[in-house]
Amino acid sequence: MWKPRESSSLAELLADARVWKLKDASTSHRLSSSRPVWSTGHSALDARLPGGGWPTASLVEVLIEVTGLGEVQLFLPALAQQGIELGRLLIVRPPSAMEALWAAEQALSSGVCAVVLLWLKGTDERWLRRLKLAAEAGGSLGVLFRPERHRFESSPASVRLLMTQGESAPHLELLKVQGGRPGPIVLSGP
Repeated sequence: MWKPRESSSLAELLADARVWKLKDASTSHRLSSSRPVWSTGHSALDARLPGGGWPTASLVEVLIEVTGLGEVQLFLPALAQQGIELGRLLIVRPPSAMEALWAAEQALSSGVCAVVLLWLKGTDERWLRRLKLAAEAGGSLGVLFRPERHRFESSPASVRLLMTQGESAPHLELLKVQGGRPGPIVLSGP
């Protein structure tokens, strides 16, 4: 079993493929020869996304009304189907938003991270582009969670979703999806 040394730097952790590599990438479907997709685990959502799932090597932006609506659960089925062990998850808590953006950019572009989840209160379009390019360069799925107030700002993300609180479950709406169909999604399971 691999455990990081206390003195391990972020660069050393990112370089260790035992932490990040997928167990079996053969379950990925292909959108094109250069961009595999992962099933979301939700048939209604898969049906609306090009290739039938989350596009890897890209940036997905989830705009949330409040943190804790179940935004992580939206991605857990895909991570489980890809064999990503949550016990090997690395949590980075930088002291500032700029350091969080830098760490996310490094992890995305490293080529050894399957997915990077990042929560930010806000950022500018320049940093969004950098995150998108880093995800493409590293072949990673970059997931950015930002407040709903950013809904009407432009974004280079391949997929943009809005998650708001419903009476019994969160509401999900595809705002932008390259090659797919925007609109509300009812998640009823796989």
